[in-house]
Amino acid sequence: MASTDNDRRPKYQKIADSLREAIQSGEYGSGDRLPGENELMATHGVARMTARQALSVLKDEGIAESRKGAGVFVRDFRPLRRRGIQRLSQEQWGNGRSIWSADIENRTLEVDQVRVSEEAAPEHVGLVLDLADDDSVCVRRRRFVLDGKPVLLATSYLPTSVVAGSAITQENTGPGGTYARLAELGYKPVHFREEIRSRMPTREEAAQLSISAGTPVILVCRTAFADDGRPVEINEMTLDAASYILEYDFDA
Repeated sequence: MASTDNDRRPKYQKIADSLREAIQSGEYGSGDRLPGENELMATHGVARMTARQALSVLKDEGIAESRKGAGVFVRDFRPLRRRGIQRLSQEQWGNGRSIWSADIENRTLEVDQVRVSEEAAPEHVGLVLDLADDDSVCVRRRRFVLDGKPVLLATSYLPTSVVAGSAITQENTGPGGTYARLAELGYKPVHFREEIRSRMPTREEAAQLSISAGTPVILVCRTAFADDGRPVEINEMTLDAASYILEYDFDA
């Protein structure tokens, strides 16, 4: 972006904008090393702190990443296209496929952290699931890693009275996942509601997702309903915003 006499942007922002345009034009491709602080200082005649701030802007936006002892590189990661409607169709989980298979194509996905426990229901969860004060929930906490990069934290809450003794209370829920098991228990999900918002990550979320504190996260809260209208699951997901494209494809 060419600067003008009326350009009041801070110097670090001008440098960041110039680097971003170079990335978008293909001058720097995925995995390429960006000019370091010394190079930016010499090229733009700025102080080290200004050069550092410029690179930090790109890192906070999820465009670039630091590699210890090597420099700052264009982030070498292809965003995951989350197909919000297709992934939840009964054709997916009803045939024993993970809902993730609608998103990942031939890429490598793993769940590297799984914790399952029975707990008292948080107040907001109890209200949505219409639980009594002394009712507990099965809580499933997972971290999803795509191509070696953590991309999603997910916490599911299900009424213990519904899932007790089933594979849902185990780390591996089997083919088709939680929704296939709910169907076997007589609580087949027939309707879903997702609420989406965005914010900056907590320190713990940033560490879990391996992102800088300035990279926003997308929060998706999904509620699954059985055919009698009963809510049978709440899934609270935290997504690395730089790793996702949210796609919703439906007829008018």
